[in-house]
Amino acid sequence: MDVEKSRVIFDPIYGFIKLTNIEYEIIHSPFYQRLRWIKQLGFSFYVFPGAEHSRFGHSIGVMFNAHKILQSCGRAVSDADLFNPKCLTKEAVYHKSLRIGALLHDLGTFCFSHTTETSYIRFGETTKSKNGKGLKDDHENLGSFIIKNTDYPGGITHILKKYGLDPQTVSDLVKGVDPSIMANQILHSEIDCDRMDYLLRDAHYTGLKYGSYDRDYLLYHFQPVNVGGHDILTIRHNALHSVEDFLNSRFAWYSQVIRSARGARYDAIAERLCAFFLEKGLIYRYSDLLEMIAKDPMRFFGFNDSYFMGLVHENYLNGTLDKYPKIKDMAKALLLKTGARAIRCDEFKQRLLNQEEETANMKIYKRAEQKVQEIQDILDKKGGPEDWILPDLPKKDIIFVRSPKLLAKDAAGAKQNLLLERDPVKISYENGEVKLLADVEDSIISRLYNSTNYTPNVFCSESAYRLLVQEGVIEA
Repeated sequence: MDVEKSRVIFDPIYGFIKLTNIEYEIIHSPFYQRLRWIKQLGFSFYVFPGAEHSRFGHSIGVMFNAHKILQSCGRAVSDADLFNPKCLTKEAVYHKSLRIGALLHDLGTFCFSHTTETSYIRFGETTKSKNGKGLKDDHENLGSFIIKNTDYPGGITHILKKYGLDPQTVSDLVKGVDPSIMANQILHSEIDCDRMDYLLRDAHYTGLKYGSYDRDYLLYHFQPVNVGGHDILTIRHNALHSVEDFLNSRFAWYSQVIRSARGARYDAIAERLCAFFLEKGLIYRYSDLLEMIAKDPMRFFGFNDSYFMGLVHENYLNGTLDKYPKIKDMAKALLLKTGARAIRCDEFKQRLLNQEEETANMKIYKRAEQKVQEIQDILDKKGGPEDWILPDLPKKDIIFVRSPKLLAKDAAGAKQNLLLERDPVKISYENGEVKLLADVEDSIISRLYNSTNYTPNVFCSESAYRLLVQEGVIEA
């Protein structure tokens, strides 16, 4: 192999991005090209028509941010070494592997991104299998399988080996379990290359400003620090307010966009339809995906948003759903962006809770679940065949940073220094001291870190909504 040609693409967020030959080959494989056909924000484009962007461009942006963090930390090799396929020094392999780990972090993404992934995880075909490894049927494990089990021309394993890189190392980076804590932090933490990209990119394509933060200022202040014999990623105290802006942007983004009932209702419907398709064997199951990856990459290429919407449309038309009027009504609502209502009542209000007050929080969660059951009971007794309810109670907390108390609780068994935990933001000082952001006295986050935004959504059909209002269960 000769010294590589310079491959350049133009990105709407960062401008020109150079690709190495291995990256160029990976991007032109069926596995990566599939990402062009998977929307980054699921069904948010039903609310924000500009949000048609895909995982394809996002993943290239994540790679570029990983590269810029390495440069900021002084751990990047020169362009001459980076673009020379024969340069396989320890430093060059670290840099190249990290860029590719970032590029491939979403390789196993499901149709409409996380929207349908939850259905696969809950169905758990291979997770529950006696012959399986007990791994979640999620996008990280699917991506890892692609990286390690495609040793044929055009396959990711084959391309990595061709250029002298270890598929297992890249897989570990994608899953966040690499021996290098700093590498894991760059790819998987409260301020990482993934979040740095999607906040700016999603804001750009939706037209909103929630995701804005000073990326250049933040990048300049990354600093590696050795703690207990391990290099960890910190951000210098000078950039404290830039860090706070970033975390505030993300908190607002998830609270007001991702969990907004206007778009989330269609994600919830798609998730329920996917679960139905899995139960009835109408959609590729996880084992089918694994087989396609190993034997038929062009078939796996077709596992994308168009495939899913085609299934919804086909089964709506061909009579398959006639025996399931609730599901058929959901399918129509998804196809035409209509016929789904959000239920408003005290039990389903957004609330700021305290992460550490787990007992009090459980009471609020229980109230919401009981209200869902009350509504379901009314529909069972007095509703018609098309009257459905779809609870979309939060699966993850919307937080600024994780509570140190809860971090310590989780790490208790390992008796680990919390500064060596992968996810939390660490702030470093000129005197060499390092603190968790939540412990930094002059940080607004040290006053807000306990806050979590509980955002329950419950949706129903138009006919169910009218019945619930008539019965006085909810107010119009």
